[in-house]
Amino acid sequence: MQEDLLALEKEFAQAIVKSDVDAVEQFLADDWMIIDPDGGMIEKSHFLDAMKSGALTHDTMESVDVRVRIYETMAVVTALTTTKGSFSGHAFASTERATDVFVHRNGRWQCVLTQLTRFTKK
Repeated sequence: MQEDLLALEKEFAQAIVKSDVDAVEQFLADDWMIIDPDGGMIEKSHFLDAMKSGALTHDTMESVDVRVRIYETMAVVTALTTTKGSFSGHAFASTERATDVFVHRNGRWQCVLTQLTRFTKK
């Protein structure tokens, strides 16, 4: 199961970089949301709309220090993730501690929550 979640995280990052909205949508539960590093909450539909419109693009998304903890039908994946891209015409580059919470239902893992924390340690 741990290998499945590691592969899923890698496929998700690749779909984000490719701006493959259909693939990204499959990874996320209908009620998924992301909490950004400033504490803002973004729902799935808003996130996908930003990707569809081209307002949100990612040039790179790479994770290290990936850790997986599985609790029966729930899993928590943490990683140190570096991303580069553009949002509404403004370039961004960030390093964040990302936490993804997955639930296993209907025979597959889906992310229900993503929490990003700005990583400022040197």
